[in-house]
Amino acid sequence: MAGKLFILSAPSGSGKSTLVSQLRSMVRDLDFSVSWTTRAPRGSEQEGREYHFTSRKDFERMIASDGFLEHADVFGNYYGTARKSLEEAAARGRDLLLDIDVQGAAQVRRNMPEAITIFILPPNPEVLALRLTNRSRAEGGVADAVVKKRLAMARQEIENYHEYSYVLVNDILERAVEELTAIVVAERGKGQPDATANPELQRSMVLAEQCRLENSRERLQPVLASFGLSM
Repeated sequence: MAGKLFILSAPSGSGKSTLVSQLRSMVRDLDFSVSWTTRAPRGSEQEGREYHFTSRKDFERMIASDGFLEHADVFGNYYGTARKSLEEAAARGRDLLLDIDVQGAAQVRRNMPEAITIFILPPNPEVLALRLTNRSRAEGGVADAVVKKRLAMARQEIENYHEYSYVLVNDILERAVEELTAIVVAERGKGQPDATANPELQRSMVLAEQCRLENSRERLQPVLASFGLSM
């Protein structure tokens, strides 16, 4: 059944963008909502591909006209999901993937509790710090203060993992891609009359169930502990 809404959240540097790119290359009929932001483009980012870039004044004008399903101020810049993204996907009968932070996800869940929510965890703080440093270097310079600020923010975001139905650990890219794809395929397959006769769908359903929060506590515990958190 088309028209499902998938919400994907993760701390900055968790490899979420790579996972989304891989997912979209492997599944059909999945629209990606390009968020709006007031921050400047980074590196090779292009308007309409990674984000819709706009001014703070225009963003606030959209807020005033109720043009966002969710929006948040992150590190001094606005980010938001335009309502028209959902409307356009629904009109085409396609599923929609939202790549948003925990603040935005909470807003969307309040409005659309049927949404499928997925949280991506980095394997530990050391790997996350390395990814953030490499990103800063690729953008033209390593800003230690920014990296430290994002690490602190990551821990705060990770504290919200229990609000999501599925939780993945992006330690091995291939496995994380397989798990994310399985979740989308399994959720799409729910209620299909011939589901039991489809071995591939059954495999995806089994893998997706393993990624549910309540079924993945043993795997998540050491990751959370590395960030000073407990289940």
